[in-house]
Amino acid sequence: MRRLVVISNRKSKFIAVSVGAVLSLTSIHLAATARIATLKREQELAEKTALSSQPSAFSQDSSLNTLKPIPPAPLSPNSGAVSEPFAHAPLIAKPSAPAGSSANPARQRQIVISIADRQLAVIDNGQVLKIYPIAVGSRRTPSPEGNFVIVNHAKDPTYRHGEKEIAPGKDNPLGSRWMGLSLKAYGIHGTNVQISVGKAVSHGCFRLRKQDVEELYTMVQVGDTVLVRRERDAMIAQVFATPIAPTAAKTLAASAQNSGGEMQIASSEKATVETTEQ
Repeated sequence: MRRLVVISNRKSKFIAVSVGAVLSLTSIHLAATARIATLKREQELAEKTALSSQPSAFSQDSSLNTLKPIPPAPLSPNSGAVSEPFAHAPLIAKPSAPAGSSANPARQRQIVISIADRQLAVIDNGQVLKIYPIAVGSRRTPSPEGNFVIVNHAKDPTYRHGEKEIAPGKDNPLGSRWMGLSLKAYGIHGTNVQISVGKAVSHGCFRLRKQDVEELYTMVQVGDTVLVRRERDAMIAQVFATPIAPTAAKTLAASAQNSGGEMQIASSEKATVETTEQ
């Protein structure tokens, strides 16, 4: 009997010691976990405080984010559209004429076309001389965007598209005047459908009414630049929001009187034009 009691007492003590050890280890573990969590929170708080006290990377490098316009590359009659983005295009300022161009170096005349506004502006030395309504390319056959030059022009052109050819006259889709761009088969011209002007219905070219295209023809010459923009950005908004100067009418009249052989092809000289128009 005494042996049984002694054994029972030993078991009880062993169990009590084991339970105590487990509880002690559990308490130590919980305390360590809580301490680690506290240290993590303190570290995160310190990092946030350090970040908030430093200026942002954007404010530090804001001077680096300022865009500086890149001067446009010289254009040549066969260069097609200039590949640089519009953000670097000059604002109402004509690039230098390409070497060998027939354009007068003193002239600073250019054409700016807004596809969104369906308008064409003639600019001389930064001054808007005239704005004309135009027809532009349809959704299926959109007008090209980019920087071009006028490489040829003709009065009473003969129209050609594929095997189809139409002599000058009321049925000619090019109307009475043609000003070809450095992008093959695209140009500025008249139309035999006057009501199409102001709409997006062409095959990519830019159409003007008869009176407008004949007046425009007297104002431009081979080598003049043509800037075509699809979106109405800051430059386009500036050009087409600028009031036409009171002297514009006098300038236009002088341009027409002084154009002579330099700016026009003689009426007796005919040209056949192959274009995208159908």
